[in-house]
Amino acid sequence: MKKILIVDDVDVLREMTAFMLEGQYETFCAASAKEAMEVYRKEKPDMVLSDFRMPGMTGYEFQISLQNEFHKKIPFMFMTADKSEDVESKGFDNGAMDFIHKPFQPDVLLRRVANILRTVDEIQDLTKTSTTDALTGLFNKGSSEEELKKICKKSHGSLMMIDLDSFKLVNDIHGHAMGDKILIAFADILRATMHSSDLIGRMGGDEFVAFCHGVHEEAAIAAKTQFINEKITEAAKKLMGEDMNIPLGASIGCVLVPQAGTDFVELYKKADKALYIVKQNGKHGYNIFNEDAPEENVETVATLAQIEMILAERNKEPGAYVIPFESFRIIYRFIKRTRAGYGKTICIVLLALKRTADGEKVPLKQAGEHFIECLHDTFRRGDIVSQNGSNQFLVLLTNTDGHHDVTRALARVIENWGKLPDSKNFYFTHEWAVLDS
Repeated sequence: MKKILIVDDVDVLREMTAFMLEGQYETFCAASAKEAMEVYRKEKPDMVLSDFRMPGMTGYEFQISLQNEFHKKIPFMFMTADKSEDVESKGFDNGAMDFIHKPFQPDVLLRRVANILRTVDEIQDLTKTSTTDALTGLFNKGSSEEELKKICKKSHGSLMMIDLDSFKLVNDIHGHAMGDKILIAFADILRATMHSSDLIGRMGGDEFVAFCHGVHEEAAIAAKTQFINEKITEAAKKLMGEDMNIPLGASIGCVLVPQAGTDFVELYKKADKALYIVKQNGKHGYNIFNEDAPEENVETVATLAQIEMILAERNKEPGAYVIPFESFRIIYRFIKRTRAGYGKTICIVLLALKRTADGEKVPLKQAGEHFIECLHDTFRRGDIVSQNGSNQFLVLLTNTDGHHDVTRALARVIENWGKLPDSKNFYFTHEWAVLDS
C-alpha cells in the first residue's frame, strides 16, 4: 500500500483529509513542517500532501528543505485556499506536481492523488528500463559508464573488471535458460560481496564491473575474489547438480583510484590489462594493475605445485570430462599421435627463463619466443609444450621411463639453447614430476 504524508496545521482539515484517503493508502499526519520532516525521515512516504500556508515554515519552504536533505525530487501536492496564480506558480517552479484548492471533494482528491502516483511509477519504470540490465537488475553498460565517470573523478577505492570464467560452457551444455539463471546468481553474489554504496554493473555477456569505495588493500581484494569464486561454484551446483564439472569462477582485474588516475576511460584500460594477466595465468584470481610492470616483462613466479593446482580438474566425480569443442579437438589429435605409447610414464616439466648479468637490455618477450621455438624443435612429436606468462614453459613428456628419459630430454634442451644467441642473456631453471593418474 502506498504511503502518503499529510501536513496541515489545522487539526480538523488534517483529519478530514486522512479520512478521505483511508482504505486506499497508508496515511501519516503532521501538524507542522518541522514535525513532517521527522515523519518523512522515519517512514519515507511515496508522496507528500501539504498545506501551502503554515506558521513557522511554509509548504514551499518545507518542500525545498526536504528535497535538499534527500537530494531528489519528492512528489508533492499542495492544498491551499489561496487562489492566487503566484502561489501556484511558485510551487510548480519548485517541482510541485499538482495543487488542490480547499474545500475539496473526496473523489477529486482521490483522483488527483492517483494521477500523481501513477505518473511517478511511470517515470520510475522508464528510468529503471533505461539504466538497468533487464536480466540481472544491475546497472547496464551505458549507465555504468556514466556513473563511473563521476565516481572515479571524486572517489577513492578500487575499480574492478570481473569476468565470469567458462560461462559459455553453461549455454553450450545446459542451454541459455540455465545460462540466465547462472548470470542472475552471479549478480546476486556480487551484490553480497560489495557494500550497498558500491556500484555494480553488467557490461554485457559474462563481463561485469564494480567500484568498491574505500578498498585499497590487496587483502580485501583477495578476500572478495575468494568469496566470489567459492559462492559461484556453490550456486552452480545447486542449479545444475552436484556432479557439475564446469570450471566456473571469476577473474578480476583491479586498478586503484586515484593512485592510478581519475579518468574512467584510462582506468578501465588499466583494469583490462590487469584482467588479461589473470586470464593468461590460470583464471579464477585477481591482479592489481602496476604501472611499473608492463605485460611483456612480467615474470611469473608460480611453483610447479601451484601450476598443477591451476591445471587440475576441479571435480573428480565419475563421468565424462566436459570440455569445449576446440579443446576436444586438440586432445583428440594428441591421442591420435600418442595412442601407441600409453604403457609408459607421463612426466610434467616446468622450465623458467632467468636473466644473466648481460641480459638487462634484451626483452623477455623476445627471449620467450625463441625459447619456445627451441622447445618445439627439441622435444618429440608426442610431447606437449605450452607457455605460462612470459618466462615459464610447461612440457608434458608422454612416453618416458621416468628419470633417465627426463634427464636426457633436459640435456638436449641445454645443448640446443646453448647454440642460440639468447643463451648469453638468459639461462633456464627446471623442475619435474611424474604426472599422477
